[in-house]
Amino acid sequence: MNARRRPLISATAVAGACTLALSALTACGSGDAGTAEDGKLAVVASFYPMEFLAEEIGGEHVAVSTLTGPGVDPHDLVISPRQTAELTEAGLVVYVEGLQPAVDEAVKQSGVDHVVEASGLAEQAPRPGGGTETHGAPAEEHGHEDEGDHGHEEEGDHGHEEEGDHGHEDEGDGHDGHDHGGLDPHVWLDPVQYAAVAEGVGEALAEADPDHAADYRKNADALVAELGELDTAFEEGLSNPETDTFITSHAAFGHLAARYGLHEEAIAGISPEAEPSGARMKDLHAVAERENVTTVFFETNASDGTVRALATDLNLETDVLDPLEGITDASRGDDYLAVMRANLAALQKALGTE
Repeated sequence: MNARRRPLISATAVAGACTLALSALTACGSGDAGTAEDGKLAVVASFYPMEFLAEEIGGEHVAVSTLTGPGVDPHDLVISPRQTAELTEAGLVVYVEGLQPAVDEAVKQSGVDHVVEASGLAEQAPRPGGGTETHGAPAEEHGHEDEGDHGHEEEGDHGHEEEGDHGHEDEGDGHDGHDHGGLDPHVWLDPVQYAAVAEGVGEALAEADPDHAADYRKNADALVAELGELDTAFEEGLSNPETDTFITSHAAFGHLAARYGLHEEAIAGISPEAEPSGARMKDLHAVAERENVTTVFFETNASDGTVRALATDLNLETDVLDPLEGITDASRGDDYLAVMRANLAALQKALGTE
């Protein structure tokens, strides 16, 4: 079957996203930007994907710290007094609203001059089929918003005529979508949305540190180009799959699935700690058999017991699909780009596009 076609990252689209994204940059004061002891701009990132952007775009002009250390589940982060103080003294804060409630509240209370909220920037990215992204949609809708685009135009053909077949009649059945207010915050797993965030971070750095604005914009352009190449690799690498459905432990890949015409089925909800019900597990058995699923994906930094039990019951393979919430020694790569390419290889194998 053919994965739906959607626009690649274009200079015009990114420029438009950048202009609109300025609405997501918050200026809470007019004082000088916070600096580190070495005189560099002090940037605080909420967790790894935001840290990666700040380091890649800020380069030698910034000192970046992250609130979420390697191996720490960002969903359950508790902000320490030291980190609270660090936030208030930052020259720029970069975070994703709706992922880490403690961070959302701490940023709100910090009074910092310059803040980038990534999901607002991601909304300005081109969406599959045209228009702009809808980060505000419920998690379940990512990957389902246009069923006809990836072979589901006739619900009866795949048994989708009753949403209960996928466990959606009870949102608490693992595929809950309510852990973060019903929204999917994992925008960084879509290279197109992540590129829009990168552009916004470049502009925010330029605003916070005008003396190095040219360098920030140059670095942002270079990263956007790399993300464009990654987007092309995913589009080409996932075309004509034998199946467009994959099962994963954690509902983190809705934006990625929507971008490339795939269908995510998650054991747990947006929070990786959510426990699936017996009804949800029964639904997943039916989905796996009906959609010719070959692989159940787990994460490097989360318990894989439920994943392996499901795979054993169905005689399926297991593999890693990394939500890139942090980099550890167990990660299949040492940065965002490398791990995303490892994710692509794992999806190609599982979906039959190798």
